Amino acid sequence: KQWYQRRVRGLQSPAYSELLGFITALNNSAKGKSYKCSYEISDRMKSIATLFTFIKEDLEEIPLEKDQRFGNKAFRVLGERIVEKSHGWISNVLPDDIKEAVVELKAYFDESFGSYIRVDYGTGHEINFLAFCCCLYKIGFFSPSDYIATVFYLFREYLILMRKIQMWYRLEPAGSHGVWGLDDYQFLPFIFGSAQFLGNPVISPDHFVVPEVVDKHCDDYMFLECIKFINDVKTGPFSEHSNQLWGISGVPTWTKVNGGLIKMYKAEVLAKHPVIQHFVFGSLLSFDPK
Repeated sequence: KQWYQRRVRGLQSPAYSELLGFITALNNSAKGKSYKCSYEISDRMKSIATLFTFIKEDLEEIPLEKDQRFGNKAFRVLGERIVEKSHGWISNVLPDDIKEAVVELKAYFDESFGSYIRVDYGTGHEINFLAFCCCLYKIGFFSPSDYIATVFYLFREYLILMRKIQMWYRLEPAGSHGVWGLDDYQFLPFIFGSAQFLGNPVISPDHFVVPEVVDKHCDDYMFLECIKFINDVKTGPFSEHSNQLWGISGVPTWTKVNGGLIKMYKAEVLAKHPVIQHFVFGSLLSFDPK
């Protein structure tokens, strides 16, 4: 009963509304645009991306534990380093007048890369990175003019890092075999990626299951970039190893795909207790109305 009451209150919280509004804003910024479109990457945006460089450097210094096929426990060492160093990393890029936000920003950042105890990763961790970005807007570090760069640059860099971490440590999908992630781990890139195809006269939803189309256009579109990764790491018929995505390929238009994925995200991620049970609330993303 307690978790149900918390779930209901969570869906009525300011944090829920703000995160959903943030997803909508990012989604709108990506509509009808490929990676090749013209957009500005601010110095502040680049400074946040440097945090990923620090994590990559630590990753490459930490030796993997031997004889571990899945969920290499060396990931726990990486997690310890992230938790230990992130306060300084984040504080160094924040202007003095908003440095006090580092405590809440750190909480979301630390949870963005997986569970260092269970050695897994899923949409519950992905949403923490979304919250981290949302809070950077709330404190005025980013402005609405940064929306498109948040999707095409910062979020893409995050995905690249997460794929490296997933493969390097062989992270298990969080939840029930990745049931809340369209590709076992992620969900949001499929929302933003489908938005890119709105109004596209050439590529329709049934094309993303055609390997030749994916290989040709994966450097231009987030959705196809995700499919390319799946094709590279999984074997067997696409309809079997990625059944939910296979079903999406039968939807007639990208408008319906995009709208359907947002509804699905609300129902299968934001409203699922196993996904959001560890999400923390604070002054920036609050649980109770003010």
